Amino acid sequence: MVFRSDYPDVPVLDLPIHDAVLGGAAARGDLAALVDGVTGQRLSHAQLDAATRRTAAGLAEAGVAPGDVIALHSPNTIAYPVAFYAATRAGATVTTVSSLATPGELTAQLRDSGARWIITVSPFLPAALEAAAALADTPAPIRRIFTCDRVEGHPSLLDLAATGAPEPTPTIDPATDIAVLPYSSGTTGTAKGVMLTHRNIATNLAQLDAVHRPGEGERIIAVLPFFHIYGLTALMNHPLRGGATVVVLPRFDLEQFLQTLQDHRIQGVYAAPPMVLALANHPAVDRYDLSSLEYVLSAAAPLDADLAARCARRLGIDAVRQAYGMTELSPATHLVPRSDPAPPPGAVGRLIAGTEMRVVAVDGEAAGTDLPAGEPGELLIRGPQVMRGYFGRRTETDAMIDEEGWLHTGDIGYVDAHGYLHIVDRVKELIKYKGYQVAPAELEAVLLAHPAVADAAVIGVAGADGGEVPKAFVVRAPGSTLTPQQVIDHVAGQVAPYKKVRVVEFLDAVPKSAAGKILRRTLRDLERSRSAPAGAPAGTLAAAAAPAPAPATQTPRHAGNGAGPEEGLSR
Repeated sequence: MVFRSDYPDVPVLDLPIHDAVLGGAAARGDLAALVDGVTGQRLSHAQLDAATRRTAAGLAEAGVAPGDVIALHSPNTIAYPVAFYAATRAGATVTTVSSLATPGELTAQLRDSGARWIITVSPFLPAALEAAAALADTPAPIRRIFTCDRVEGHPSLLDLAATGAPEPTPTIDPATDIAVLPYSSGTTGTAKGVMLTHRNIATNLAQLDAVHRPGEGERIIAVLPFFHIYGLTALMNHPLRGGATVVVLPRFDLEQFLQTLQDHRIQGVYAAPPMVLALANHPAVDRYDLSSLEYVLSAAAPLDADLAARCARRLGIDAVRQAYGMTELSPATHLVPRSDPAPPPGAVGRLIAGTEMRVVAVDGEAAGTDLPAGEPGELLIRGPQVMRGYFGRRTETDAMIDEEGWLHTGDIGYVDAHGYLHIVDRVKELIKYKGYQVAPAELEAVLLAHPAVADAAVIGVAGADGGEVPKAFVVRAPGSTLTPQQVIDHVAGQVAPYKKVRVVEFLDAVPKSAAGKILRRTLRDLERSRSAPAGAPAGTLAAAAAPAPAPATQTPRHAGNGAGPEEGLSR
């Protein structure tokens, strides 16, 4: 059967993203749009609108043209939205880059996306320069690096905004032109550029409006990263569209976070599960006045129902609500409405407006057939928020979106009697570490580059906090004396901190199918069959869990770089 939203359909919103978000900004005048939670610096809605227009003029004067791709590599700052909307006003596509990306990872994303311009911040400038140098002799070198703050030798956003050039007026087709190109690992494999059109993003905002739209002046805290599609939507596009005030923090530090909640009388918190865990358990919470909080919404990874209930009781709110989606869905498909005072425990929400869902059997002779409510199966989604496709990857796109337009999420869930979705498992191999996506294939490639590693496989296993951590199963090369810590250090030196291998086990052989595919299910079954010992078992090393990182990283309009015309809340 096909599950359909109970909300009335919303018309497709054919607007450039900057108009969909900032269309009413100038009229809001001095109402605060963005506040730096550290320094107190603020931008009003009218100032934000004006700054994006003048910065767009500076970008166009510098040579940015419609169809160009600009890499935005920055932590959360009040300048981030200025850079983002200025780029789209100039007709460019923004590829958002994780603030934790290494120079090598940045280089790979620049090369894959075809980005010719970088906007960054002074602490990240060395990485940007290294990436630009690596691409200097390629057919698509970086033309220029801009900075959000002032750095000698690089034009800043303020320098760009000081131009006297006219504001650009590019022709944008919202249905086909790509607004943002975030990178996602999808159901498996390495990260791929997700082509989200202006129509995808703008219409998804309209779909969310029907369930919950932050009101004018409503105070939201933005600590989840803007570079992640969850943060980009829930903490930037959607609240600014509604006229809310977004208080920005560069990373999640619990004491700073709590102080900001208290001082700015924050009403809405969009969280990832590690933040909910801290709010539920940490003794520091009791030292702050959090009485202004009206709601907490968690997404980016599954949230334990008991943990959510403990957090709600401690904060004095009726419930910690959840949402569901993925980067490939712009990102939202399900949301627990604020109007429901007692949503079913563990539910991730109801279908938002204009969205359809099927639940299909995964295994056996019935595989692919539709299942009724109450029966768990793979979730298929169809709606105007479905991505255009993976940039330059027709095969991967066709594997993700079928001929009828259904996107195969790789997640296993069921719909309860009240129409709420519950996520119970996932088909996909992607590891979710503290809300970040970690692709096993990427880590396996790093491991296999080590001369003492003969073979390797990576899966997600339960960590100390109940979430997932990457575990490597490694086959040593003959005669090797490789240690678990050496394996961990090798990977840590080449990937962002959240991607690090945290547990290592040595095997005689990695289980594989006759076709040579790693049998990850066999490894997961092995993990589940073991009793939990008091310490790390023999032959393994459980690395100390790192502190929670800052919670979370087009075809260009002329359809090039191998992308076919059909390529159309990461959780």
